[in-house]
Amino acid sequence: LIFLVKDLTQTQSLNRRAMFANLLVSALAFNGPALRPRAAARSSAVMSFESEIGAQPPLGFFDPLGLLNEADQERFDRLRYVEVKHGRICMLAVLGHIVTAAGVRLPGEIAYGLPFADVPNGLKALEVVPAAGLAQIFAFVGFLELAVMKDVTGESEFPGDFRNGALDFGWDSFSPEEQESKRAIELNNGRAAQMGILALMVHEKLDNNPYIINSLLGSPVPFN
Repeated sequence: LIFLVKDLTQTQSLNRRAMFANLLVSALAFNGPALRPRAAARSSAVMSFESEIGAQPPLGFFDPLGLLNEADQERFDRLRYVEVKHGRICMLAVLGHIVTAAGVRLPGEIAYGLPFADVPNGLKALEVVPAAGLAQIFAFVGFLELAVMKDVTGESEFPGDFRNGALDFGWDSFSPEEQESKRAIELNNGRAAQMGILALMVHEKLDNNPYIINSLLGSPVPFN
């Protein structure tokens, strides 16, 4: 009787192990194919976009947020368009910040009784400019966004090409290599400007010293 009980116990234990092994194999068989295509898709995205302008040393193809996982060319072009546009805006912002910090102002008044010369630099200007003036600025920017700074004629050759058959400035006179180089330069300058204007705003809010590098080098810039 004792041997029979031991035999039965061993048989049940073996059956449980066999069932667990079958379940494990089934789970792996179910999940395996679902995981492999995702990895393959991501690898394919890296392969297809790693030769694009902007994917260059030292980072190469850099997509830490996975925005291009399983993306097609249309998705990539949309993100590149947004990146180029934001880069251009930030380059203008950095230039405007430097120029106004140097004391350069437009003649006349920005609003009744408010000369341009009395408008402070940086973010503090938003506290001085009347609401109607800010509304006009936003309306003008919206007009540019919706009607001007876009591919109106459908002649765009790459994301960010807004010549629309009218403005060229000698672009077609450059060789393909020169065009690619200039596009890469614009892209990198735009990336640097995005970081630059963010740093200027952050340091202005921290201690009203956006040009902290100048201060560290012994040439502080008076600000507001």
